Amino acid sequence: MKLEDYKYIYFLGIGGIGMSAIARWFKAKGFPVWGYDKTRTLLTEALEQEGVVVHYGDNLVHLPKEILQHKAETLVVLTPAIPHEHQEWAYLKEQNYTIMKRSEVLGIITASAYTVAVAGTHGKTTTSTMVTHLLHQAGVNTSAFLGGISTNLNSNLLIGSGGTGGDIVVVEADEYDRSFLTLHPDIAIVTSADPDHLDIYGDKEELIRTFQQFISQIKPGGCLILQQDTDPRLTQRIQDGVRVIRYSLKAGEAHVESMHIKGRWFEFEAASPLGNIASMRLGVPGFHNVENVLAATLAAQVLSVEPEKIKAGVESFAGVKRRFEFIYEGEGKVYIDDYAHHPKEIEAFMSSLRAMYPNKKIKVIFQPHLYTRTRDFANEFAESLSLADELVLLDIYPAREKPIEGVTSDIILEQVSVAKKTLISKEEVLENLRQNEDFDVLATVGAGDIDTLVKPIRKFLVNNGYGLE
Repeated sequence: MKLEDYKYIYFLGIGGIGMSAIARWFKAKGFPVWGYDKTRTLLTEALEQEGVVVHYGDNLVHLPKEILQHKAETLVVLTPAIPHEHQEWAYLKEQNYTIMKRSEVLGIITASAYTVAVAGTHGKTTTSTMVTHLLHQAGVNTSAFLGGISTNLNSNLLIGSGGTGGDIVVVEADEYDRSFLTLHPDIAIVTSADPDHLDIYGDKEELIRTFQQFISQIKPGGCLILQQDTDPRLTQRIQDGVRVIRYSLKAGEAHVESMHIKGRWFEFEAASPLGNIASMRLGVPGFHNVENVLAATLAAQVLSVEPEKIKAGVESFAGVKRRFEFIYEGEGKVYIDDYAHHPKEIEAFMSSLRAMYPNKKIKVIFQPHLYTRTRDFANEFAESLSLADELVLLDIYPAREKPIEGVTSDIILEQVSVAKKTLISKEEVLENLRQNEDFDVLATVGAGDIDTLVKPIRKFLVNNGYGLE
């Protein structure tokens, strides 16, 4: 199929970070765009301001007359998060509309482009945003579909000046629902392949097989940039002629040398088989982010970006919203918000906090995301969260899932070894802060709606006079 065959675009679940990027792409290309989502968010409000018509009730009366009158010319884009009982989806299926998953549309958009795809059970959003920034800042004609809001771009979409959107397209390759199997990249980065989304895959072995399939789809003559500690079986089905470069913080063909932490800044040398780059400075903290920027640097080197331009791009990279995002810094308190929702991500985040703020009291407010993930990794969550001095645990954010009997935040809390720990509702967080102010560093962590607490917490810290704005 060709996208040119369609004139009207309708999104079921337009507020998702990946869906909204594609909606913006269609809008920028001149298509009229409509969409449904369950709740109004800052992202859906931004889409409305950009001219996209969004509604929030699952009701056939909201379907725009244009798509009802022009079925053959309408493309419906679907997120896997839409429940099977959704009325609008049921009607559009019954009426034989063309319905495609977000990943399928992304596969069509990128099919004829030189594609850099970033996959991994964690790290892919930051790394794909880093790749995009390095190329864009170096003057490379680049488009990008990102899984987070780039602080530099203030968007999850970048459109280049040619073709389907540029000479090079950077995409976040999402393993959820096996979405990344629609992509056939020229360069693939795999940051991690730890067990996750076991509600989809069942077990780790099936996850590995699916990553093997993704890697086998790298085009002949392409390049795989692979995190050193991933399962060695990942490359078993790789095509002949695809170059593999392994990287990690301390090992692999590419690694980091001479690293120093100076406040927020991480300074280091990137040791690379494509040429070492000394005196690099990254202002987005975290050991995991240094490793991510190493992968992004390798991709830029494969694409022949000059070392000095890579250094400048790394230093000017401002990060991704909700990824180690500094919300407030005063003389008395520091407040950071992070999207971490897997035990490995929380461990990386906490280890970096400990390195940056030695001998400081760290208080973490964590909201588990999904009943299945909580069930599958309760022990691991407890272990990583025990790196805090104080833990405030919130109820599980269900997202697309129904409750599972016996699965609550309590199964994490009871295993956490921190002496000062509690389970409360979101509505009780500010009162908890008022009664428990004995901390130096505060972090909100999670992928649910915990982000709605960020502004109230910041206001609380400002009004309590913990230093200057």
